Amino acid sequence: MDDRQRYDRATAALEPPFAILDLAAMRANVAELVRRAAGKPIRVASKSIRSRPVLERVLAMDGFQGIMAFTLPEALWLAGHGFTDILVAYPTADRHALAALAGDPHAAAQITVTIDSTAHLDFIEAAVAGARPRAEIRLCIDLDAGFVAFGGRFRAGALRSPIREPDQAAGLAAAIAKRPGFRLVGLMAYEGQIAGVGDAPPGNAAYARAIRLMQARSARELVLRRGRIVNAVRQIADLEFVNGGGTGSLERTVREKAVTEVAAGSGLFHPRLFDFYRRFTGHPAALFALPVVRRPNPDTVTVLGGGYLASGPAGPSRLPQPYLPAGLRYAPDEGAGEVQTPLLGQAAEDLRIGDRVWFRHAKAGELCERFDALHLVEGDALVESVRTYRGEGQTFL
Repeated sequence: MDDRQRYDRATAALEPPFAILDLAAMRANVAELVRRAAGKPIRVASKSIRSRPVLERVLAMDGFQGIMAFTLPEALWLAGHGFTDILVAYPTADRHALAALAGDPHAAAQITVTIDSTAHLDFIEAAVAGARPRAEIRLCIDLDAGFVAFGGRFRAGALRSPIREPDQAAGLAAAIAKRPGFRLVGLMAYEGQIAGVGDAPPGNAAYARAIRLMQARSARELVLRRGRIVNAVRQIADLEFVNGGGTGSLERTVREKAVTEVAAGSGLFHPRLFDFYRRFTGHPAALFALPVVRRPNPDTVTVLGGGYLASGPAGPSRLPQPYLPAGLRYAPDEGAGEVQTPLLGQAAEDLRIGDRVWFRHAKAGELCERFDALHLVEGDALVESVRTYRGEGQTFL
């Protein structure tokens, strides 16, 4: 029985659209992530999962410790449901959430807020001024892990923190130390130009070589710079963690002595964008099914919905992938549509009204923003249905 037959059989009682999680595929991905992490703990990036029950499953597995959340309201919600060791990886400007954090000693003990400037300190102080008593706020400094070359004329990596050099990080750490009610406990640096960019893009060998050269030089530069930053900050603060990396860079990042933990999330589901790496091979675990609802001509079928585009630079790489049956492609003048999506190709000839087409999202967690449940498949059986954040009425972005 092939995957399409397994999925069709397991979900025969469900009416599409819906999403599934193949548990065997996710376990295989977990094993690969843990192997690549080489003994260092993996902090789970919740933005790639967006389901409390799935987060609980992952954190119960060996090799995983803590959550990397994407908003403070999300972190407060997770802490209220018993999750611990939550790092909010992006600065917050949510005054109400900050006030709630400062007024809740339990949550404040479990949540770390990320900053990258004294302006963030000023903002937080103003937001929590009315909290009585006020819990201590745990802080993490976000570092710029981007790669810069040719005197600044070339840059690769996400535009995140302005903190790039050891003296800048030490200066911010010293500023934190002078302010009562704050405690610096961590550093993080996300090398997105390595972790989030596949080094084996299809169809362009020259571009692939350029990516690999950039990533090799970036990794060499970052290991030295990150180490110097960590040493400088440890002279001022007793750090609990130094977080780095992502699914695409685990085996490189864990070799750095300065890094105490790594982050990963997308690798659990292995969405389409993670097919293009040489260093690892994942198993597609999260998919969604759309029903065939019409046949415009003999070699075209139309499925319901499908316009689930991923974030990032606009282009074909952000479209979902028609996955099963193999051999389907988008109509060039329609693409993935809001209410309907035509699909072309020889495989369309055998599809009938009511058949399912299985898709992979380009990214991981954004899939769960479209569906209120993930249906867990084991072999050819549906073993459980669990709610996503959306299914619990939570939309944090």
